[in-house]
This record gives sequence, structure tokens and C-alpha cells, in this order.
Amino acid sequence: MKIYFEKDQLAQFFPAGHVVFRTGDRGDMMFGVIAGSVEIMIHGAVVETVEAGGVFGEMALVEDQPRVATAIVKSDATLALIHRARFVFLVQQNPYFALQVMTVMSARLRRMDEKL
Repeated sequence: MKIYFEKDQLAQFFPAGHVVFRTGDRGDMMFGVIAGSVEIMIHGAVVETVEAGGVFGEMALVEDQPRVATAIVKSDATLALIHRARFVFLVQQNPYFALQVMTVMSARLRRMDEKL
């Protein structure tokens, strides 16, 4: 599922190899991939590669818990930065956004179950 971002969404460029966050970090924002790709790693293993239109880091916002994974930019990427206040606003103003995030989370859980 791809999520489309507003043109005025705060975005930032990250070079390949940049660590966006690490396991255990405080989770105060989620990210949308506008261009490039980001690898999500748990215990040193890549569990997912997030491409343009995908999101990551949402679990920490939903749960208000530390990060459970490490995110490393695989290829130069432009990421939409969605801080907690913006996330809450998007969920309140656009229930479809909340449904999209839940769909992403559900699909990830199913993929992880299949790997076990």
C-alpha cells in the first residue's frame, strides 16, 4: 500500500548508509519514503525494505514506546517527517490515513508471522 504525501509536508534528504533511528531510540516521529529506500533491521537482519510510498516508524507513535527496529537508508532517500503532533492531526482529520497506517502495520505483522 502506498501513502501519498502533501506537497507541503516537511521532507528531508538522507544519504545512503544514514541511520534514521536505532532500536531503543525514543519514537517521536514516523517517516514516509518519498524517494529512495530504507532497510528495517531487527537483531541485525533486514526484515523489510521500504520503498517510495511506504512508511516506517509508525509503531513507536501508536504505542508511545521505544523503537523495536533500526532503520538505515539503503539508497539516497527523501523522507517525509511526521512528528507526533502532525500524526495525531492527520489521524483526527483524515480517518483514511489512520486506516492506511493500520493496514501497513497489519501487513508487516502477517509477513513476520510467515517468517516464523
